[in-house]
Amino acid sequence: MDERTVCAADVRVAAIDCGTNSIRLLVADTSDAGLRDVVREMRIVRLGEAVDRRGSLAPQAIERTRLALADYAATIASFDVERVRMVATSATRDAANRADFVAMVRSTLGRDPEVITGAEEALLSYSGAVGTLPGVESPVLLCDIGGGSTELVLGGSAAGASGSIRSVSMDIGSVRMTERHLHDDPPTPAQVRAALVDIRAALATASRHVPLDTGATLVGVAGTVTTLAAIALGLPRYDSAAIHASVLTAADLDRVTSRLLVMDHAQRAAIGALHPGRVDVIAAGALILRALVEVTARPEIVASEHDILDGIALSMRDG
Repeated sequence: MDERTVCAADVRVAAIDCGTNSIRLLVADTSDAGLRDVVREMRIVRLGEAVDRRGSLAPQAIERTRLALADYAATIASFDVERVRMVATSATRDAANRADFVAMVRSTLGRDPEVITGAEEALLSYSGAVGTLPGVESPVLLCDIGGGSTELVLGGSAAGASGSIRSVSMDIGSVRMTERHLHDDPPTPAQVRAALVDIRAALATASRHVPLDTGATLVGVAGTVTTLAAIALGLPRYDSAAIHASVLTAADLDRVTSRLLVMDHAQRAAIGALHPGRVDVIAAGALILRALVEVTARPEIVASEHDILDGIALSMRDG
């Protein structure tokens, strides 16, 4: 079958996830059986550059995002997509000038983005990730570390009656923590301690909304977690198939985090599995994940290559 031919029962959709650090596209055929990828792309655009300090999106960041989005719009047009949904998350939620961003998207994509809440982001991440991990035992605590925020979602019996879902969004992310605390390269011990104080305070607050001591299976999604898994596996380059459903032990996470914190930019850039757009923020992301693993006292975390992007695509399956 030609990749542009769709079964009659399928609906071809395009999902776009615009976060603080990256913008991603998934064109997929949806059916009752799930998703079949047609195109999956990622660009590092750093939309949230300095948004924690400025309170607004920088014009150059909006322009970087526009260029990537224009390419995505052309891809969508070439694949006979029936439904399109674009969501924007932490950086856009926090920006005083988000109307400028919305206007740019409208003129580039022909539709408005949905600036979703942290709770909506968490639920989409959960739906996109958990169903693709065979053998993962319930309950599940999902961790989605982004550039500007981190979402935690607890699903299964530990979440409450009838297997409901509980979620919380925290304003800690790899870009936000780097810009707020890790100013030197490599960061000083004092800067690392300050970041950890911030991260642990956020986790303590989050635990009042989502229990972190239930013994739930810990599942991690998005680029920080999957990149850390790739580094721990010693992959010479990023390999989605090898990373998906792989297990990152607490000991390996501690080893990788400690290593990243003492490396400079050039040393991190030499890691084959590390995307150039994550070189300057991966250490902060690792600190967030390591702190979460310590608080939950879990021995390992399962990495998922499927996340909010898949959740967005699945949300369009039924109209």
